[in-house]
Amino acid sequence: MRLTTDLWVSAYLTRLRLADIPVYVAAKGDATAGAVIVKSATLNGHARAFQRSFDLSSGNRVWVTLTEGPEAEVDALLRRQRDRDPDLWVIEVEDRQGRTLLDEPGLSD
Repeated sequence: MRLTTDLWVSAYLTRLRLADIPVYVAAKGDATAGAVIVKSATLNGHARAFQRSFDLSSGNRVWVTLTEGPEAEVDALLRRQRDRDPDLWVIEVEDRQGRTLLDEPGLSD
């Protein structure tokens, strides 16, 4: 059984807040099955965006870099993605070290 998107997002936000990493929901999508993009802003004008993908070789869901570069360009891409998919969630993490916790167990489920 898969988690609903809103439950996964809630758990992710809690993990980040417990690690004292600022985070907010930039766009709320479909609560049941919306896709999630995590934007990591390092507060120096640079950002990366991650999306979950299916790794055909291992059969696992993994986080991959969708784009990275100047934050304005990453934001423009996310706006275009949102225009195409109104069910999309965009979570913004602000951390100078670029921590997202996406590599921790349970977050790729």
